[in-house]
Amino acid sequence: MTGLPSDNHLPDNQVAAARARLAACFDVWSAGDFDLSLCPVRGVLDHLGDKWTTLIVIVLALRPHRFSEIRRAIPDISKRMLTQTLRDLERDGLIARRVFPTKPPSVEYSLTALGQSLLEPLTALVTWAEASRPAIEAARTAFETAEAAVP
Repeated sequence: MTGLPSDNHLPDNQVAAARARLAACFDVWSAGDFDLSLCPVRGVLDHLGDKWTTLIVIVLALRPHRFSEIRRAIPDISKRMLTQTLRDLERDGLIARRVFPTKPPSVEYSLTALGQSLLEPLTALVTWAEASRPAIEAARTAFETAEAAVP
């Protein structure tokens, strides 16, 4: 159960409220000299919206994991990309890295309080994506069919 109406549309009052919140945010950001490079959302979403971050956060939401466990849970990520994404998440304060004094040293990654605060909105996004995937795929097919028909 996704919590969405069967046609995947929000009630008009919820759409209006969401539009108003987004418009208010954009008004604040664009007041005065608006520099898109300083947009407070852009830098955050650049990391959260990449191919691997969401999957890593979902894996770490279950419990702390060691590097090799994360790699096994997401088998198509390269060692280099996993290392870089974990560093980015640590730099952003979303995960913590704990080194155990063993030989060889072992490292465990876990979500910080800030990372845990991402779980609710991420769950909403994942739920939306799962519910909307058929409609998105149908829209893509229709678009590609229409594009192919244009001489």
